[in-house]
Amino acid sequence: MAKAAYHNPQNNLHSSAQHTTAENRIHYERHRPEETVLYQLVQEHIESFFAQVETETGSGLPDFVKDEFDAFLECGVLAHGFLRLRCADCTHEKLVAFSCKRRGFCPSCGGRRMAQTAAHLVDHVIPNVPVRQWVLSLPIPLRYLFAAHPHLISPVLQVISRAISTFLIKQAGFKRPDAQTGAITLIQRFGSAANLNIHLHCLVLDGVYRIQNDTVEFLSVRSPTVDQLQALLSQIIKRVMKALTRHGALIEEEGMTYLADIESDAALAPLQSAACTYRIALGPRAGQKLLTLKTVAAQNLEQSGQEYCANAHGFSLHAGVRYAMNQRNKLERLCRYITRPAIADERLARNKDGQIVLTLKTPYRDGTTHIVLSPVEFMQRLAALVPRPRLNLIRFHGVLAPNAKLRAEIIPGSKKNKSHASNANDAAPPSQATVRISWARLLKRVFEIDIERCPHCGGNVKIIAAILERTAITKILDHLGLPARAPPRAPAQIFDPFEPT
Repeated sequence: MAKAAYHNPQNNLHSSAQHTTAENRIHYERHRPEETVLYQLVQEHIESFFAQVETETGSGLPDFVKDEFDAFLECGVLAHGFLRLRCADCTHEKLVAFSCKRRGFCPSCGGRRMAQTAAHLVDHVIPNVPVRQWVLSLPIPLRYLFAAHPHLISPVLQVISRAISTFLIKQAGFKRPDAQTGAITLIQRFGSAANLNIHLHCLVLDGVYRIQNDTVEFLSVRSPTVDQLQALLSQIIKRVMKALTRHGALIEEEGMTYLADIESDAALAPLQSAACTYRIALGPRAGQKLLTLKTVAAQNLEQSGQEYCANAHGFSLHAGVRYAMNQRNKLERLCRYITRPAIADERLARNKDGQIVLTLKTPYRDGTTHIVLSPVEFMQRLAALVPRPRLNLIRFHGVLAPNAKLRAEIIPGSKKNKSHASNANDAAPPSQATVRISWARLLKRVFEIDIERCPHCGGNVKIIAAILERTAITKILDHLGLPARAPPRAPAQIFDPFEPT
C-alpha cells in the first residue's frame, strides 16, 4: 500500500438501513485537517515561504524539509486516497484517510506516535521496577549545534549515560563490574513556544541489577542529594565538552571554548539558529525578538522540585520525577508527555490581523502566555522543527540496549516469564509479545474509544478495500457529497525582504 498508516474514521456515511446508536457509546469523528489553522496556514503560505527562503538565502530548503510540508498537506485528506470499512452486520460504511507518518510537526501523526511509543515502552521495554526521569537541558549554542549536526548527539549520549549509570552503581555501594543499570533516552527537539530546544529526557531504572547464584536481582537506590546532583552535572559538563572537542565541534584556545566553523545547510541553518534564540530568521523583522503576550502575573522563581535540580554554565539537570514499580499508568502518561507532538491544533489561532497566535502550554515565569508571529514567520519555525531523516530520537542504554545480555531476562514479557506461563499450561503454545499496536487499540487504550465497533449496531467493522486510483476516489467522494479535490495551494507572493509588514 502506498501509505501504511491511516487516520481516524469518516463517520455518518450511508448505510442500507437506519439504526439507533447504542446508549452511551463514545462516537469518534474523523479528524478533518483541512479545517484546522495549521493546515490552512501551510496551504496558503507554503509557496511564499519557499520563495522567501530561496530569495534571502540563495538556496532552497533541503528536500527532506520540503517533503515534510508536502506530505502534511496530504495527511488525512480523503481526496488523496482512503480505506473503505464496512460493518458486517448492518453494512454501515466508513472512509479512513491515509496519514503522512512524519515526525516534524503533524499533530495527528505525532499524536499517534506518542501513544504508540508510550505503550510500547511500558508494555515491552521498561522493567517493572522504579524509574526516575533525568532531564538534561543544554545551553543555546549546543542546541543549535545538535540541530545542525545531529550525529554529534551519539557520543554525547554515551558520556551522559555512563556518568548517570556510574553514579547509580556507586549509590548502591558497588563498582561498575559488579552491577548494571539501564536507561532510555528520548530526545525532545522543541519547546512550548515551537522553539528549537533540543534536550534529553532519560528514563533511568532507579537502581541496579546484580546476578546472584544465577538469579537476577534488582536493588533500588536512595534519591540523589543537591550536592550529588551538582557534582554529577559538573562531571557531565566536563566530559561533554571534551567529547565535542575531540570530534572537532568545539575549539579551546587561551582558556576560551567556542563552536568550530562546521559547514551547515545554507537555507536551514538561519532558521534553526533563530528558532533556538526566540528570534525571527528571515523577512523584514529578521533578527528581532518574538512578539509575546503577557496575560498573567509573573510567577515566583522558587518552584517545587528544586531540591532535585542543579544548574551550571547554561546546563540544567533535573531528577525530581520518580515512579514506583506499581505506578505504570503514571509512567505511561510521562512517556506520552515526553513524546508528544511539537504542535497542538487547539493551541493555534489567528487574530484579526491574520497573525498566528500560539498559546504556551504553561505560562513563563515572566507571565508570558502567548507568542505572535506572521504566517510566514511561523512557517520558519515549522521548518526548523523537522528532524533529519534516519535520526533515531529514542536511544537505549545499559541492560536495555538491544544486545544487552540481561535484557531478555528483565523486560516485560521476557522469555523467563513466558517459560513460567508455559509450564503452568503445557497445552498452550508460548506466544510472542506483539510489538506493534494498532491505531484502533491505541484509541481504545488512551481515549476509551473503540473504532472497530459500528456506531449504529455495535457490530464488527472490517476493511474491504483500499482506494488509491484517482477515478475511484472522485466517484466515491462525489457520490457521498464530499470534496473530491484537495484544497489547492495558494500561489507564491512576490516577496520584498525590505518591505515592512
